[in-house]
Amino acid sequence: MLWFQYAAKQLEKYSSSPLWKQLCAATTNRPVLTLFTKNPCPLCDEAKEVLKPYKNRFILQEVDITLPENAVWHDRYKYDIPVFHLNGQFLMKHRVDVKKFENQLVKLEFQNDNQ
Repeated sequence: MLWFQYAAKQLEKYSSSPLWKQLCAATTNRPVLTLFTKNPCPLCDEAKEVLKPYKNRFILQEVDITLPENAVWHDRYKYDIPVFHLNGQFLMKHRVDVKKFENQLVKLEFQNDNQ
């Protein structure tokens, strides 16, 4: 099992597929932080900079709400990006709330350590 976890971590570096990122998260117990964004999005760029110190503790999955396949997300978040979900649950919008993010991340890490 350890080999698989190591391989998943190595392959994760080279893949941008959301499905692959979810698989890697499942095998490495790292939470998935989903960023709903569009291009350009200066607030999204700013948010990603704020999150850089935490980048080894989660997997970032970006969802471009302007793509046709993401129309549902566009309808929901077109006036609110950036929007973040942590492991599929709404977390925050507009700006990164570092304290809230840290608290939720620690909570998930604690849960993973106790499984």
